[in-house]
Amino acid sequence: MRLATVGTSVLHVPAALNIDAERAATPGCATVAHLNNAGASLPTAATLETVMSHLRREADIGGYEAAAEAADRLSALRASAAELLGADRSEVAITGSDTEGWTKALWGFFLGGGLRSGGRILVDRIAYDSHYMGLLQVARVSGATIEAVPGTSDGTLDLDALATALAGGDVAMASLTHVGTHRGLVNPVAEASHLCRDAGVATFVDACQSIGQLPVDVRVIGCDVLTGTGRKWLRGPRGTGLIYLRSGFTDRVDPIGLDGRSAVWTADDRYQLCDGAQRFVPFEVPVAMHLGLGTAIDHALALGVEAIAARVGNLAEHLRALAVGVDGVTVHDGGALRCGIVTFTVEGHHPAQVAAAAAAAGINVSVTDEPAARLDLGGSRPSAVVRASPHYYNTEDELLGLVDVLEELTR
Repeated sequence: MRLATVGTSVLHVPAALNIDAERAATPGCATVAHLNNAGASLPTAATLETVMSHLRREADIGGYEAAAEAADRLSALRASAAELLGADRSEVAITGSDTEGWTKALWGFFLGGGLRSGGRILVDRIAYDSHYMGLLQVARVSGATIEAVPGTSDGTLDLDALATALAGGDVAMASLTHVGTHRGLVNPVAEASHLCRDAGVATFVDACQSIGQLPVDVRVIGCDVLTGTGRKWLRGPRGTGLIYLRSGFTDRVDPIGLDGRSAVWTADDRYQLCDGAQRFVPFEVPVAMHLGLGTAIDHALALGVEAIAARVGNLAEHLRALAVGVDGVTVHDGGALRCGIVTFTVEGHHPAQVAAAAAAAGINVSVTDEPAARLDLGGSRPSAVVRASPHYYNTEDELLGLVDVLEELTR
């Protein structure tokens, strides 16, 4: 999907979104201009109440008993997550985070025989630190090697370079990033994934920064594994995440961290993994957080991810246009397709100083630095950037407030 863009014109609000109502339903909007949604979004009052009411129920009748009472709602959460991703319910599990799901899938792929000495792991250059360090760790144990596929001049994954790398043979898996944490370009993961599938290569997709702000359809993407988080664009609680494993691929994954919910101890020397993504579901989970995630996902589905994507894209492009109009501000987002992550630097000011100045004005932004995305940051690119990430509930006035901070810094 190509996101709509605007300059400094009045922003269009998709008909499905009532921004005033969304802000009224979000308590945090009354206290802060929250432009750090790529870190963790503000939850709705409904999500907060879902979490708190379950915790109160646990206190009243006991944790096991409250979970049993909520069984149907937990089942509905998995169905909602599957709908969000365009998957079957059996292919989706709720995790504690993007990294948790990613790590269990990666090591499970190794334990299932998918990685061996001499095998090649391909990765794009906007990979996130927890994913790349996981690859380094499993490569050290398995004897596989990691190769970074070049990007184009604007930072997007180079599909021709990927095809060339795949043609070299002995590729065990490809690790693809839909949206990097440190700049707003959107990688062509569907095209890349289909190249990998045609070459018989297992494909893992990092959708941590795309789920909830962009349409994510695993059937269109065609990957084997996809992971994401609840706290960012989905506006869910911290400590929640999602994993998708393609039916037919799951049997190649023997995940770490098994217990009596994910497997059955069948004999003294054997165990039997549960079918599908159930093998990624542990016994001990934060039920209240999961229920809150369900409320958040259902809210996103009710609004429509296409409408959310259009609004977020409009806000982000508007902010880029405003920022580049300030002397001394450089925007660092590349790609033909961009999203709600806007990264920039201010001449003469470290990104941490800019974030502090914004915080003093009641505006939340964040800083992304080289250790988070070492293959792309540093060298000819800045080693740290300010990251502003508006969500659909943000307003043009809040963007202008950030621009006022930038203008004050550059005077």
